[in-house]
Amino acid sequence: MARIRLSALPPAASGVAGFSLGAAAMLLLPGGLANAVGLLSAGLGLAGSAALVRRNWAAEREQLLAGLGEVKVRLATNAIRLDAMGKRIDQLPMSEVDAAPARAMLNELTAEVGLLGDLLQQVATTLGDHDDQLRLVQDKLAAPPQAPVRAVVAERAPLRAPEPLVAIRQSPAEMAQARALEERVALISEALANGQVEVHLQPMVQLPQRRTRGYEALVRLRLDEKTLLLPEEFMETIEQRGFGPTLDALVLTRALAIARHLGTKEGGLFVSCNFSGATWGSSRALAALARILEKYHAHIGNLVIEMPQRVFRTLEPASLGLLGAMSANGVRFALDHVADLRLDPASLHDRGVRFVKVPASLLLAEARGAAVADIAAGDLAAHLARGAIQLVAEEVEDDPMVADMLDLGVGYGQGDVFSPPRPVRPEVFAEPEAAAPVSAPAPAPLPPAAEIVNYPPPAPAAPPAPTRVPFRDVLRRATA
Repeated sequence: MARIRLSALPPAASGVAGFSLGAAAMLLLPGGLANAVGLLSAGLGLAGSAALVRRNWAAEREQLLAGLGEVKVRLATNAIRLDAMGKRIDQLPMSEVDAAPARAMLNELTAEVGLLGDLLQQVATTLGDHDDQLRLVQDKLAAPPQAPVRAVVAERAPLRAPEPLVAIRQSPAEMAQARALEERVALISEALANGQVEVHLQPMVQLPQRRTRGYEALVRLRLDEKTLLLPEEFMETIEQRGFGPTLDALVLTRALAIARHLGTKEGGLFVSCNFSGATWGSSRALAALARILEKYHAHIGNLVIEMPQRVFRTLEPASLGLLGAMSANGVRFALDHVADLRLDPASLHDRGVRFVKVPASLLLAEARGAAVADIAAGDLAAHLARGAIQLVAEEVEDDPMVADMLDLGVGYGQGDVFSPPRPVRPEVFAEPEAAAPVSAPAPAPLPPAAEIVNYPPPAPAAPPAPTRVPFRDVLRRATA
């Protein structure tokens, strides 16, 4: 006979056994002893059921955590295999056109693996927080009640002078400042909720001709007719409220509308836009923006997405996979907010970077020996050109600085000396009107009949006059 394991019994078995023993005791034992033994058996059965429930819950929780750990290990293994597969594809003797679909698929798979890893990490964190809260509640319930503390009044205690009260309220100036800050935060949140976002464009020109090659979309927030906020005045508030991805989606949609308009012009013009730090740090937000880009795939060729150098160096594998998928679909990137010149053109090109925007002051500081870099400022443009990357000098303020950039071989420039940011015309964001079908010209209307307009009927046409034929022609026909 097989041995019965108590741990394999369901939790309800203990309660049923306790109630059965209690009922049997009440039937067999006499008097009040039967009631006492029955109640005791039922209570023990319920306690055993509760203990089995707790044990089963703990065992299931341990199995869940073990399963989560195993899945995370498998995801990491699959990520390593995908990376190795990408390297093998790079080593295969195939053209870039044939390898692009495979790389795009691998990048998408890498992004999906990263998203699954993030979700598993969130589940494990939630379970840990739940266990901590349960432990705190159990500790409070298990703590012995504290005895009330009796106030002991000393006999003949010496009288002391009353201590001055400490002011715990804020001063009127601090209260007014806090109230003004709250009102400003409310105005910013309301303006963003109402979509009062404006995009101003600053041109990016080619040197030395100063011919416009592209534009940078700079976001502004309109509070009212006279108040227009710059990014440094509202970005911190928006990121604290968690509205960064929402703002980025609005800016990206408008940048794509501008790209659609530029696509109708000649010269290969483009528009660039920036994302907030919250978006770059969230693979979910990047995936949402990637879906917007897929929806407007026809205008991607006229769009460039700018990314800070600090963010580029700290991207997670999931975000890198999404960037790779965007690059394979035709999205170009620009590296901005460059703080040092340690740049690898081959690595940047593989990530889809086609522009590097360096402040003109940093280039001048390195050229004058005030900054330490791995490469001379005069050689940076040629160094990046080997990887098909254009060097852009931004924040160019005056004409002498333009001359310095030309001496350093910089091919593109951006700054107030060329043009300050200007608002976009509303018709740029309007949807293009569908072309009307070309129809055949309508026939000219016939003149009205005489009997309809009460004119006299026209005279009958005269018979045609007989045509005289020379005698030679008649003779030629008769003898033919």
